[in-house]
Amino acid sequence: MSEHHRFPPADDDTQDDDAFLERELNLAARGVELVKMEGRVFLRFAGAVRVDGLHVEYRLVPSRGVLAKPSKWRKMDLLARRELVEERATRDAVDDLNQEVEEFVREIADQADEFGVDPMLFLHVLEELETSEPAEFVFDRIRQRLLHAIEREQEERHAARTKESINLAEYPASFEVASKMARRFIALLGPTNSGKTHRAMEHLAQADSGVYLAPLRLLALENYERLQNTVGADGEPIKVSLITGEERRLAEGATHVASTVEMLDTKTPVQVAVIDEIQMLADRDRGAAWTAAVCGAPASTVYLVGAPEARRAIEALAERLECPLEVHVLKRKAPLSMEPSAVRRLKNLKRGDAVIAFSRREVLMWRDMITEMGLSVATVYGNLSPEVRRAQAERFREGQADIVVGTDALAMGLNMPIQRIVMTTAVKYNGYEEEEISAALAKQIAGRAGRYGVHEEGFVAGYDDDTHDIMRSLMKEKIPPVPASGFAVAPSLEQLHRISSVTGETSLVKLLKRFVHNIDVPDGFFYPRITEEQNERAEWLDTLDLSVAEKFTMSLVPISTKVPTLESAWTYWAQSLAKRKICKLQPHPQELFWQNLQEVEDTCRMYSAYAWLGYRMPEFFPSIEEAQSLAREASERVDTLLQQQNAATRKRQAKKERGRW
Repeated sequence: MSEHHRFPPADDDTQDDDAFLERELNLAARGVELVKMEGRVFLRFAGAVRVDGLHVEYRLVPSRGVLAKPSKWRKMDLLARRELVEERATRDAVDDLNQEVEEFVREIADQADEFGVDPMLFLHVLEELETSEPAEFVFDRIRQRLLHAIEREQEERHAARTKESINLAEYPASFEVASKMARRFIALLGPTNSGKTHRAMEHLAQADSGVYLAPLRLLALENYERLQNTVGADGEPIKVSLITGEERRLAEGATHVASTVEMLDTKTPVQVAVIDEIQMLADRDRGAAWTAAVCGAPASTVYLVGAPEARRAIEALAERLECPLEVHVLKRKAPLSMEPSAVRRLKNLKRGDAVIAFSRREVLMWRDMITEMGLSVATVYGNLSPEVRRAQAERFREGQADIVVGTDALAMGLNMPIQRIVMTTAVKYNGYEEEEISAALAKQIAGRAGRYGVHEEGFVAGYDDDTHDIMRSLMKEKIPPVPASGFAVAPSLEQLHRISSVTGETSLVKLLKRFVHNIDVPDGFFYPRITEEQNERAEWLDTLDLSVAEKFTMSLVPISTKVPTLESAWTYWAQSLAKRKICKLQPHPQELFWQNLQEVEDTCRMYSAYAWLGYRMPEFFPSIEEAQSLAREASERVDTLLQQQNAATRKRQAKKERGRW
């Protein structure tokens, strides 16, 4: 008999009685042990089974094998103990356990065989395990161990299959049209106000066909109108279409397209492509769109326009793609200087200034303070639609506004006659914490001062002494080059379907994880990237009855899920799609007039996001034209509210002035 002392040993009489019981009932001959262990007195049956060539021995506690706690056992007389043991250690009990073990061994053997795992790795413990737990608990633990092993095996197998299915070294070849064309690259690199975009657009206008790829809807819209008002090489006005995620203005017989970079048509060959702001290759969230544009723009000549620090990256890409490259480095047309000292007081602001803050709240606060000084103000910040930003910029351009107050949304696009940039701060919230802006952003913002042809020189200043000193330092700082490897590649639906087909997975979170961690990245030149927001959305979308394609599309809707009303709209659209319910817009014409500025801005963004979704799933989101019309109405309402607020502030100030007189 086995004896274990994990609690104070019983007295000698109890042990003698138990030994007598074992001999008296001949338990050993039947493969039965009477054991004291882990604060229990129990029976353990020993035996062996043969299943499909496997010989498995076991020592297990049957379901009714636990007899009593030691304290209770000691109080029982020998007769009571004998009756209890005889009741529990019957031939039927031994046979029943043997049958259970046989069925369990067969179950484990079948599962292990299916996944190519040795079943004895898990079954050998049936003989070696020292525990007072009944057999069913032991079986469950072994099942869990086998399940984890199978999951690990599947994980390794799926990882290997994923790696075999997608090799990022072959990424450029996935753009069939571009990879078969004889393309050449022309890089036009220089600071803001160097005329690089103007030069590229002139070449695009003279081409028989072409595409302009913008980082922003606003820039796509600006250059769409620019091309519309340009005469082509044939002496006729250029026929041009506008294509953004949220809008399509398709001209019949169009030879040119102005588009946001994510909307690049990789199937239709053109003569010239212009990729603007090429340094965005290094952008954490959107860099993959520029990688795709460089690799996939199906143009004989591709202009790469942007900051000088992108040169090394462009050279590396051109070499990898085996495309000849010309590099032209342009200089700024009008000089840019730091003011001798900070502005310090509102009364020191003057016509032609652009005042920069880094949040909507700060922009509106500075607008009100400046308006109270008697100056008229145009307002530009990221939350505004492209139409409103352009309308506000137009007011400044035409002299209806003395000063423009904006965020760094001014740094990209929006050509305005700014003479001086005034920074209210050099600190910006990066999504996680407040941090000093980079030298690259500081120079891009500052570069908007001194528009060539309007001002002979541009100036930069901080509003306070600290900001002024930081800007002076940042303007002298050398900007690090864009990395020449690790170019971001975002997953395509085709790639996710390929991973799904070799792994059987349909969870978007798992497919995105496989894309990031398991695909083949031979030399790291191209690197898989997804955004945190897409991953967070994928977790929730996986709870809905949607296809991989539907979940993928919903994960990319350009709407902020940090704004409760917009998150609510996105959630409703996804849930409706899962129920196969058609989502039509129900406009409320008077709604905008009861909303405050923030609410109207959000309404505008919601309608734009609906239009984006409508272009991709028109069968479920058919109100595309209504969405665009409502977005335009909301934009006009935002512009009206901004002007009304401006006028009201100036009126209040004028009243105060009259009161003083």
